[in-house]
Amino acid sequence: MTVLPHTWGAEESFTAFMRETQHRVAIALTAAFGPDAAAEATADAFAYAWEHWDRVSQMENPAGYVYRVGRSRIPHIRPSPVLPPPPSNPTPMIEPKLLPALQRLSPRQRAAVVLTEAYGHTPQEAAELLGIHPSSVRRHRDRALHKLRMRLGVSDA
Repeated sequence: MTVLPHTWGAEESFTAFMRETQHRVAIALTAAFGPDAAAEATADAFAYAWEHWDRVSQMENPAGYVYRVGRSRIPHIRPSPVLPPPPSNPTPMIEPKLLPALQRLSPRQRAAVVLTEAYGHTPQEAAELLGIHPSSVRRHRDRALHKLRMRLGVSDA
């Protein structure tokens, strides 16, 4: 058994960090890359964060860093995402063509639209998690919504 060079304080702070952020990171990775890839990438990313907690804990945006680590663990393929239902809401009836249309979006567009529209995150919250600027989240979301409207044949109104 390998003993990690962490103190009990580090273990407690990492546990608190993981409790607070793991669900959000998993949702973002699932929205962008699908549940199978996201589950493994989330586990790998948090394992990496624990191994390097002395450095990661000092970062301005450790959750965004962990998301990017998870993203780097996913092969460069385009998996089909299956969106988890929002945590406290019952699963709504959705347009059958929505999931195939979401699958055709880029991973960043898909993550931006799912985080802001399905989960109600502000662009600032989504940007922090994704490690990009809020204006980039808005741009990805707006482009994604435009593409979805075109593919589903609905208007902006």
